[in-house]
Amino acid sequence: MKNFYMRIMTAAAVTAVAGAALTGCAEQGSSASSTGDSASAKIAFLMPDIASTRYELFDKPLFEAKIKELCSGCSVIYSNANASAAKQQEQANSALAQGVKAIVIDPVDSAAAATIVNSAKAQNVPIIAYDRPIPDAAADYYVSFDNEKIGAMIGQSLVDHLQSTNAQGGLLQVNGSPTDAAAGLIKKGIHSAVDTSGFDLLAEFDTPGWEPTKAQDWVGGQITQFSGKIAGVVAANDGTAGGTIAAFKAAGTQVPPVTGNDAELAAAQRIIAGDQYNTISKPIKTVAEAAAQIAYSFAKGEKPTGKTTLFNTPSELFVPTVVTSKNLKEALVDSGIMKASELCTPTYAAACATAGIR
Repeated sequence: MKNFYMRIMTAAAVTAVAGAALTGCAEQGSSASSTGDSASAKIAFLMPDIASTRYELFDKPLFEAKIKELCSGCSVIYSNANASAAKQQEQANSALAQGVKAIVIDPVDSAAAATIVNSAKAQNVPIIAYDRPIPDAAADYYVSFDNEKIGAMIGQSLVDHLQSTNAQGGLLQVNGSPTDAAAGLIKKGIHSAVDTSGFDLLAEFDTPGWEPTKAQDWVGGQITQFSGKIAGVVAANDGTAGGTIAAFKAAGTQVPPVTGNDAELAAAQRIIAGDQYNTISKPIKTVAEAAAQIAYSFAKGEKPTGKTTLFNTPSELFVPTVVTSKNLKEALVDSGIMKASELCTPTYAAACATAGIR
């Protein structure tokens, strides 16, 4: 992805110099009311897992770069919970103990994260829900993509394709984690497309922790049960899509059209190769930078206004793009999200050439 690290803004540099004499203040207390504090503020960025490669490869460096651009004296406390809600609670407690001025959190468990919200609020530390919402306790802000829209988009894209090819049979639905509220929204969106499609929903599964291997195991069982009857699979993200495709290949069965979400490199390669039908391109740079801007505004004592409201939380929701083989070059390569050299490894060189990607 282009331009991960942007130039430091002159205004931020001036603010940092002006607050240099107050550097010690940023280490104490939880109020972000003074300009001096915000010029050397600590901001926590707490991500949920490593099963999705995006957090380490994109969200983290993009968020950190934007904070550095906004405030040269600020620092980011980054932690990844590796799919453990208990570990994420510990990381949040540690961030609070270090005197952070704001917490940006993508919750492992949306219900359990309510405790983190309440702990932060008790110390007057603003908390921004990122990517996944926290329904049981209103955060100060929520920034994400429109997850229900994502589900509807990937589901409808698949349905339209199956209808245009006169496909026969029913659908499998591989949802995300049952403890992830965003997965619930994606699931709701998928149903809005699938339930009225005319294709029978043969079975669906909520994938614990979004684990691709668990999706693969479940899909493997469905291949046996519904042999020859599966027209397509709506998978909620690229990880579960990869697990789904692996299950069909392990069974020695032709892979039907399979959806995805996140535009991971491996998913783009599967689309080029014809193994995966679609994915969702979510310009993570847009959301990561928006979250950084919002967090820094809170750290300065400001209160950003949401463009909409979700779960009683001021929110900003971005709409992504469906990617298939027809628009992958434009959406992922020409846009600079993905490099052709990364996509077109020797295994995929011929497919890339066919798609006009060089």
